[in-house]
Amino acid sequence: MSNITVIGGNGYTGAAVVSEAVKRGHSVTVISRSEPSAPTPGVTYVAGSALDSAILDTAFEGADAVVTAVSSRGEAAQAAPQIAAALVERAASSGARVVFVGGFSSLRPAAGEPRFIEGEVPEQYRAEANAGHQSLETLSASAEGVDWVFVSPPAQYGSWIPGEPTGTYRLSDDVAILDENGTSTITGADLALAVLDVIESGDHSREHISVAS
Repeated sequence: MSNITVIGGNGYTGAAVVSEAVKRGHSVTVISRSEPSAPTPGVTYVAGSALDSAILDTAFEGADAVVTAVSSRGEAAQAAPQIAAALVERAASSGARVVFVGGFSSLRPAAGEPRFIEGEVPEQYRAEANAGHQSLETLSASAEGVDWVFVSPPAQYGSWIPGEPTGTYRLSDDVAILDENGTSTITGADLALAVLDVIESGDHSREHISVAS
C-alpha cells in the first residue's frame, strides 16, 4: 500500500484517480479548494490551494506519490507552472513521485515531429496549452533525482465527454495516440487505471507519456 496525495482530487480526473486508488487499497489524501460533494470513505480531505506553501507541505508529508490533476483553464493557467515548480522543490527533498496530468498539446503527431503546441493551437485553448507545456518544461529541467511523470490525455477528454469506461487503455511516449480519424478519447476512469499502474510499477520515471483508449 502506498500513500497517495491527489491535488485537485474533487475534479473530473482527480476524483477518478482517488476512486481507483481507494479500490486498490492505497491510503489517499485529497488537496482541493472545494469540499467534495460526496466524500469517499477513508479518504483524508484537506481544503486549500496548491499555491499555498503550507498546503503543499501537507501534500508531500508521508506521501509516496503526489498526483496533480488541477485545471489550467482561465485564470488557473497562470498557476500551473508555479505549482509544477513547487512540486519539483518538494519532490527533490522528499523523494515522492510526482504524476502531473497535463495537456494534449505537448504531444507530437509523430516521432521527431514538432509538438502540437509549436503549431497552430486555437486561441481559446492557447493559454491552457502554454500552461501545461511550461509545467512539462519545469519538470524536465528538474534535477536528475526528481522522479516525475507527465501524463497527456487525448485532445477529446473531459467531463463533457464522459463515455463508458472500458477497463483498458493504450500508452505511448510523447507521440499522440490517434485513431484512423486522427482523434482519440479516454474516460476519466480508464485514465485513472493508467495513472495508478504508473505509480505502482514505478515505470516511466522522468518521462512524458500519452494515454488513450
